[in-house]
Amino acid sequence: MVLAGGEAQRFGRPKQLADWKGKTLLSHVVDLVETWPGVESVYIVLGARAEEIMDQADLSGHTVIENLEWQEGLASSLRAGLDFLIGERSVKQALLVLGDQPHLTGEVVPKLVEAQKRSRRPVVIPRYRFTRGHPVLVHRSIWHELVTGLNGDQGARNLFLSHPDWVEEVRVDAPPPGDIDTPEDLERLSRLK
Repeated sequence: MVLAGGEAQRFGRPKQLADWKGKTLLSHVVDLVETWPGVESVYIVLGARAEEIMDQADLSGHTVIENLEWQEGLASSLRAGLDFLIGERSVKQALLVLGDQPHLTGEVVPKLVEAQKRSRRPVVIPRYRFTRGHPVLVHRSIWHELVTGLNGDQGARNLFLSHPDWVEEVRVDAPPPGDIDTPEDLERLSRLK
């Protein structure tokens, strides 16, 4: 599930539509996620300027979920996405991906899945040294609790901290790639491989 519902206030325009190597940033992230091992479907949560983004980003073949409460922050997009997925009975787990992280790779996905099988914990998070990152693997068994407990602009971070028994961490060798909040971030990250 690609979370891309924010207003991008610091960016000054919809960052989902920023150019990233010849396509929109959001299209790039969606295309990337689609190639990851084990990913069967890509769900995209939009909020601010959703119609404009749907008109300009190539999201064909994917399910778009509209978050009408996007002003409440990241948690509202996560709630909207998980609430939708609860109705998708065949979906047992979801990878949570931020739509402004174009350098994420799917290399860690098999490790996340294996760690969830081994630990039987509903949340698996990659960690580089002391920093947690994305994608985050979340099992269906806690989706209802997340939907009712999420608020603000921190996503699920606070809930995961208050429920350490839910979380398994997987060590990764590379630091999180960072996200794009400003045009300067876009320029800096576009210079990376």
